[in-house]
Amino acid sequence: MGKLILTDGNGQSRDIPLDKERMTLGRHPDNDIVLDDRAASGRHAAIITILDDSFLEDLQSTNGTLVNGQPISKHPLSNGDVITLGRHTLRYEGGAAPAAEDDFEKTMILKPGQFGAAFDAQVATATAGTEPGAPTASKPILGKLQVTSGGNAGKELELSKALTTIGRPGVQVAAITRRVDAYYIVHVGGSRDGQRPRVNGAEVGSTAQRLQDGDQIELAGTEMRFIVVT
Repeated sequence: MGKLILTDGNGQSRDIPLDKERMTLGRHPDNDIVLDDRAASGRHAAIITILDDSFLEDLQSTNGTLVNGQPISKHPLSNGDVITLGRHTLRYEGGAAPAAEDDFEKTMILKPGQFGAAFDAQVATATAGTEPGAPTASKPILGKLQVTSGGNAGKELELSKALTTIGRPGVQVAAITRRVDAYYIVHVGGSRDGQRPRVNGAEVGSTAQRLQDGDQIELAGTEMRFIVVT
């Protein structure tokens, strides 16, 4: 179970275990984490925890929410992330990162498999009714991403989970959902400048986009090719 180390404007610190699926932060006394801070909104942000994974969401606060100095709307939390809300800072401590991560995994893969459950409502809405006339495959297809740019060119990620979240917190975050007959990509977060992932040069819209074999994806400065394996 992860926790937050909350430090107020006077330098006083305390530990807050993330022992609920959803915890709100803000100035109002009915929040799970109450911030005595005029710079904080009544309901400023929320942290959703699914199993060992947590993500932070700004609740359209007046002054915004920062993670590691960058404004966010939604952000998957990683061990050591520093959250700033008004005069308060909160350091997130979660499970230790795997010892044998390569550069691609550390910068682009955001806890595939479990973290995606936090986006269930948004992804379900985005993909509902997509491609209603699409044929149903006799067996599930399997896809993968192959990096085609930068120092990680050639690295591959098998998309074997029902939902894989990739990107860079504070820049661009996307979710790729696996269905029996196809894969879909949906934009689920990133910076406040509205930048979205691109597929074949065109921005992903507000609804999920079906991926085709050979599609080129641009995400957080990395180019990847979607490949159907079986």
